[in-house]
Amino acid sequence: MTVNDDSFTNWKNREEIAESMIPIIGKLHRERDVTVLLHSRSLVNKSVVSILKTHRFARQITGVELSVTETLPYLRALTTLDLGPSQIDIGMLAATHRGDDRGLTVEAFTAEAVAGATGADKIESRSGRDVVLYGFGRIGRLVARLLIEKAGSGNGLRLRAVVVRRGGAQDIVKRASLLRRDSIHGQFQGTITVDEASSTIFANGNAIKVIYANDPSEVDYTAYGIKDAVLIDNTGIWRDREGLSQHLRPGIDKVVLTAPGKGDVPNIVHGVNHDMIKPDEQILSCASCTTNAIVPPLKAMADEYGVLRGHVETVHSFTNDQNLLDNYHKADRRGRSAPLNMVITETGAASAVAKALPDLDAPITGSSIRVPVPDVSIAILSLRLGRETTREEVLGYLRNVSLTSALKRQIDFTTAPDAVSSDFMGSRHASIVDAGATKVDGDNAILYLWYDNEFGYSCQVVRVVQHVTGVEYPTYPAPAV
Repeated sequence: MTVNDDSFTNWKNREEIAESMIPIIGKLHRERDVTVLLHSRSLVNKSVVSILKTHRFARQITGVELSVTETLPYLRALTTLDLGPSQIDIGMLAATHRGDDRGLTVEAFTAEAVAGATGADKIESRSGRDVVLYGFGRIGRLVARLLIEKAGSGNGLRLRAVVVRRGGAQDIVKRASLLRRDSIHGQFQGTITVDEASSTIFANGNAIKVIYANDPSEVDYTAYGIKDAVLIDNTGIWRDREGLSQHLRPGIDKVVLTAPGKGDVPNIVHGVNHDMIKPDEQILSCASCTTNAIVPPLKAMADEYGVLRGHVETVHSFTNDQNLLDNYHKADRRGRSAPLNMVITETGAASAVAKALPDLDAPITGSSIRVPVPDVSIAILSLRLGRETTREEVLGYLRNVSLTSALKRQIDFTTAPDAVSSDFMGSRHASIVDAGATKVDGDNAILYLWYDNEFGYSCQVVRVVQHVTGVEYPTYPAPAV
């Protein structure tokens, strides 16, 4: 047998193993509300090839490729346990077990590592929490996809309705089509049908009522059977407490804004300050995509090295706020053609840092350049540190943060030498550290942070909603603080 034959046989064997993992992962998710992760990446509803690629990606973080033959025993061990709702990272189980010198079996080690999700300690499944989307643009439709994907056992978040202004003939059909097909993010994973008579979109069995209204005061959500819902405002029309309070109508309990909040509206970056949300807070903001991209790595660097000052320059994909061709715009430069120009503009991300990191006593400035790509941006974060360090130390530290820390869902890490923006479309992290571009000279560090300003940000929004509704289940093994 040739080397090529050996390689192909090995691949087919791994395909077979990955195929056997799919029903186990699906059953845990549907019946026990358990999400199986691999180094913080969900394996739920993934194909054979996706599972294998996710395992292979581990080499970018740990330096060693992770095989399905290593993780399958841990997955099987989970099926023998009385698990409650949780997120369980089989990549971390394998990695921590490998470093454990007690000689425990896979079954014994797994039972110990996830003990908080079993027996008397486990969380009981909760009834689903209603969610309403106010606005159905780029972020609204991506959040809808994520909510439908995460419906799982039905005990989590339930997308019940979308509120929009009527757009004319076949409005609901056209909106369903935009949910079904996306030029950047591809096809919806599942089936979508429309019942025009009842103004309902059915997506993977989820009935989503389309409510037509010109402003919040026109809607009584209880008339649609909606109660204690979280409303996600994707319009950005109202950004202060007074304006957003208009959404607190019958049936709505909390309002989450997908834009930077003004005044005393808390700006939340999940992973950094979501634990500071007061239980009785009804109105909050998820800040901006750029704020979510820079604040987690900024916190990580401040915790380890101290930060005396910083500047962030975002090279940002163009957005719907800009014009396709030169035309009037209230901003100075955004009226110029977005697909034909680099456009210098402002960013509120730097000033928003103070809200998310109030203990960071360092001036942070920022500016932005919009460029002719439709999605994925990069933030160049230049920092003056509190002590001198080396490039190797910083990269080693950030690699570990992306793998084992409480920020591992926010910060990703890549060593790919040929990485470009399109490689990060669909990333679920708030930002990805580009190791090859990182520069360190004494107490000066420059981090290059890629981020999918649409999908990665939408993932952060959903995480905040999961947290405030109590369906953000604990992760095992517990990440390092």
